[in-house]
Amino acid sequence: MAQQPDTVTRILDTAEVLFAERGFAETSLRNITSKAKVNLAAVNYHFGSKKSLIQAVFARYLDPFTVRFHAALDELEADHAGGVIPLEELLETMARSVLEVPAERNSLKGFMRLLGLAYSQAQGHLRRYIQEEYGSVFTRFTELVRRATPELPDAERFWRLHFMLGTVIFTLSGLDALRDIAEKDYGEHVSVRDLVRRLRPVVVAAMNAPLPEPAPARREAG
Repeated sequence: MAQQPDTVTRILDTAEVLFAERGFAETSLRNITSKAKVNLAAVNYHFGSKKSLIQAVFARYLDPFTVRFHAALDELEADHAGGVIPLEELLETMARSVLEVPAERNSLKGFMRLLGLAYSQAQGHLRRYIQEEYGSVFTRFTELVRRATPELPDAERFWRLHFMLGTVIFTLSGLDALRDIAEKDYGEHVSVRDLVRRLRPVVVAAMNAPLPEPAPARREAG
């Protein structure tokens, strides 16, 4: 007989699915406890609050991701002997690290939806938590990107990295719909690796695009 998942795992699995489907604000602890078949006291005992539960859902991905990404960046830096790492290699390494953890749990789409919600919904505590707990690896990556793109002003690099993140999240969180369109309209069977292969040159080109023209000066009224 298959062993039943423990209470903590059941709560986290249920919360992850409901948060991804409905959003953080729209999902109550009562929704979670009802679907997970546990009582509210169990959630309060193991997590203390809804905010802590949200953070714990993200930690299941971000803890192993951080370890893998640091290790992958270590390898890149060793391969390039302290020199500048090409942008395409940095982005490929990040994409591979992002995909590996949720792929092991068969939940890439859900994780990408959660990432999108972290930025689109008013969850300031979550952004602070991610920065405090995992900021070091993102700071390291951003510094390596800065070295690879010295021609970009810091503010422009910030925007381009976030545009890139938005593109990746939109593409991978809508994976099922994109696969359906590709198959019905173009007769293509698309894997996640296929999507990443096609996405890579697009985001590299976006990062390397010419700087936008400065906005024209506005004339003073009167």
